[in-house]
Amino acid sequence: MAIEDLRVDSRVVIAGSELEVRTSRSSGPGGQHVNKTETAVELRLDVGPSQSLSNNDKERVFEVLAPRLAGADSTLIVRASSHRSQRRNLEEARERMAELLARALAPRKTRRATKPTRGSQRRRLDAKRRRSDIKRQRRKRGED
Repeated sequence: MAIEDLRVDSRVVIAGSELEVRTSRSSGPGGQHVNKTETAVELRLDVGPSQSLSNNDKERVFEVLAPRLAGADSTLIVRASSHRSQRRNLEEARERMAELLARALAPRKTRRATKPTRGSQRRRLDAKRRRSDIKRQRRKRGED
């Protein structure tokens, strides 16, 4: 089964030869149809040896999608079985894999350090003073 290339974003395209499709019988209602056709689709991408991803891209995928990667061979697996048609399940699996990879490869925003406002500093110190007064009032007084 020849698989089309998977466009992740404007820069990254996963070659169809690197994607593996497995089909199986889908669970759930469907009568006789579900018992004899393999409509569930599992789309797999082995991230480690992939030629479509640069080393930086692979590091990002490993970092962001680590919980989703299966086994020691670092395979990203997407399963779709909500439709009764194998073709529609394959389309859904491709869309979800492209979305996952695009989210993993998206550049992260850098945090810009900000200075607390004078008002927020004053409120924080006032709250600390109030709390200190409350605790001071709870102390036992020494009997003179």
